[in-house]
Parts: sequence; structure tokens; C-alpha cells
Amino acid sequence: MPKIIAILALPGVQLLDVSGPLDVFAQANIEAGRTVYDLRVIACRPGPIRSSSGVRLLPDEVAGKPSPERAQERIDTLLVAGAPDAATSQLTPRVIDWLRATAGRARRFGSVCTGAFALAASGLLDRRRLTTHWASVEALAQACPTVSIEADSLYVRDGKLRTAAGVTAGLDLALALVEEDLGREIAMQVASQLVMFFKRPGGQLQFSRKGETRPAGRSALQEVQRWVAANPALAHRVPDLAERVGLSPRHFARLFQAEVGLTPAAWVEAVRVDAARALLETEAEAPKRVAARCGFANADTLRRAFLKHVGVSPAEYRRRFGGAAQTPA
Repeated sequence: MPKIIAILALPGVQLLDVSGPLDVFAQANIEAGRTVYDLRVIACRPGPIRSSSGVRLLPDEVAGKPSPERAQERIDTLLVAGAPDAATSQLTPRVIDWLRATAGRARRFGSVCTGAFALAASGLLDRRRLTTHWASVEALAQACPTVSIEADSLYVRDGKLRTAAGVTAGLDLALALVEEDLGREIAMQVASQLVMFFKRPGGQLQFSRKGETRPAGRSALQEVQRWVAANPALAHRVPDLAERVGLSPRHFARLFQAEVGLTPAAWVEAVRVDAARALLETEAEAPKRVAARCGFANADTLRRAFLKHVGVSPAEYRRRFGGAAQTPA
């Protein structure tokens, strides 16, 4: 019997969260030469599902209201597709009950992108390990404090739970599920036909624009932050920064961490990494020159900070995001 793959599409769903995984499973059927997967789209309420792009989806059924011929069917894999406002939208008690019951019976369940918020609202993520879109990590941690979120992962497997990071990571997750079911060779054939990575290099932090280095706190601290961002190559020792606002180094360090949420040193490092990202995206200077312009002691120090904040090396980042810029010989 084919495995039923059901994707719950939240109101205002991001279309690729649904269509991306479905295309992976559909291609797996082709590569396997048989119908391995029976694909379903589930709505939260009757009628077409309007996506965030305005495109409407016609669901196969409504959560909690299956057709009589499908009432006894067992869903093999349940995924919840995310929506831009998933963090603040409210599910009805009927949908929450359906999610709990279906996830409990399914062989595996999970989410794509912000679909994790629906699982959290249903109590299905307590004390679990997972991922979600990089921009939603903090909000999900607040909504479900017991979870362990792997912010850089493209997808995470924890028991029956499978979760994917932002949007296109739903394809990575679906391909991993195909590999679980049908093996490496079929999964590689699917990746080849869809022109996608079999195992995408790096994590999702390389795509993030979290805004951690935006000025924050009282006006005097924001002025210091703007000055640091404009001059990343300077030393920026705590005593020097404290002197600019007329505070003792100890008081400045305590106040900065309390109002900005990072130590001065951590914030300066993040600013320098941001500056390095901009240079790697737009210019073709050698790594040691990028390091010098951004305040790093040398190319090795830049590389270590870049790996910590972005998850890939400066050279790899330039290859992916640098456009026509090339490192000079």
C-alpha cells in the first residue's frame, strides 16, 4: 500500500512549504517506478486555502473532517507547512485535536519552516530537539521553552519528529525522508532530476540577516554602536568605548550587556562579521585584506569568527553569495 503523506497547510501558507516537499515525493514515485507515496493536502477549514502569495490551493480534505472512505486510513507522515504569521495565528480546538491524534498514530510527523508553531500549540514539541526558520528561533523558544532548537540545521530528526528550517529546507527534509524509505540511490536520482543538492553544504545561518547588530539600548549606547559599525577596523576596547560615553569600563560593560543583550566584545565581533560579509558579497579582495579592513588580526581569526556566526568559511561564503567577485590570485 502507498504511504500517505499529508501536509497540513495553514491559512496563508507559504506555497513552497507545500509544493516543494510534494514535488520531491512525486519525483520519488517516478524514480521508484511505482506509487510509493499517496500525497494529500489538508486544510484547517473548508474551502480553498489562500497562500501568502495569493495562489489558492484546493485541499483533499479538512482536518478532523475526513470523507467516509478515508476515515479509517492511517497517515504515514504528517507535515505542517508554515505561514508568515504562524507565530501569532490561532488554531481551532478541532485542528489541535486532529494534530495530536494524527501525529500520535503516524509513523513520523513534523513541520516545514514556521509550521513548528502549530506543533508547539498542540503540545507536540515539549522537550524535543528541532529546527525552524532562523528568524523564528527566538519566538518559538519563547512559545515552547522546553524545546532544544538547532538554529543552524537545515533539518533535524528526533525520534518520530522531523523538522525543517526555512522554506526551501522543506525540500532537503523531504529528500531525507525519501532516503529513509527508499535508500540513497533513489534519493540521489530525485535530487538529480530536481537539480538540487543531495546534501546541501552548510546550515541556514549562512542565509540569515538577523539584525543582531542594529543599534539598541539608550541613545548614548546607540551612538557608540553606530561609530563601531562605521569603523570596524579600529581596536574598540571596552575602556575606549566607555570613554566615548563618559562611563567607567565596568559600568559601561554591565550597561551594554543589559540593554543590548551581548557583551561589548561579542557585539563588536558580530559587527565585524557583518562587515566581512558585505565585502565578500561585493568585492574581490584577498582574505587577509578583508580581515584587516574589518578589524580581525589575520585571515585565520576572520575564518574562526565567520564559521561561528555564519556556519561556513569566508571562501565558501564568497563562492555562494559573491556574485562576480573573485578572490585575486
